[in-house]
Amino acid sequence: MNTYNDLPVYQLVINETDETGVDYVALVNTPAIERNFHAFNNRQQFSADSARRIITGALMIPNQLIYRRDEKMGEYYVTYDKATVEKIALKFMANQYNTNVNVEHKTPIDGVFMFESFITDSSRGINAPKGFEDCVEGTWFGSYKVDNDDAWKEVEAGNFRGFSVEGDFIHAPYKASKHDLEVTLIDEILALL
Repeated sequence: MNTYNDLPVYQLVINETDETGVDYVALVNTPAIERNFHAFNNRQQFSADSARRIITGALMIPNQLIYRRDEKMGEYYVTYDKATVEKIALKFMANQYNTNVNVEHKTPIDGVFMFESFITDSSRGINAPKGFEDCVEGTWFGSYKVDNDDAWKEVEAGNFRGFSVEGDFIHAPYKASKHDLEVTLIDEILALL
């Protein structure tokens, strides 16, 4: 099994015929993918209408290492490839989970729903939104309408800054080359600069 920072790395995968996959998207202060969403309102680029209340951001970024820690497995990293991200996004939409939103992976919230979902694919002319140009091909993006007044106040206050997906996944051994892990480390360092 490959390791990163002396911790095991697992490839998250799903089956198309069972309960694995993403079933909720959480509004969070600190996204595991380390990418905040953009909140579009009358002060920002996409809207002349201050009542739009739209947040857009990356939901899953392929080949990104994400640190995890839990009682069952201890400390480890997870990642998923581009094909898995597509399977997850398709299953999420097929199951009509666009209203499955919660706060910090705890409290379900009404009045927030996904109205737009896409995976970047340059061969189809689907590119990352402005401000996310550095996200790799195959990144899953979502846009949510926030009709809930309390949730919108939290977005404006900066208390919700990104998305975090939640669901059930199969943790398979990750078989990347040392070069792949080094490239990931270099990308992480560059993102900090």
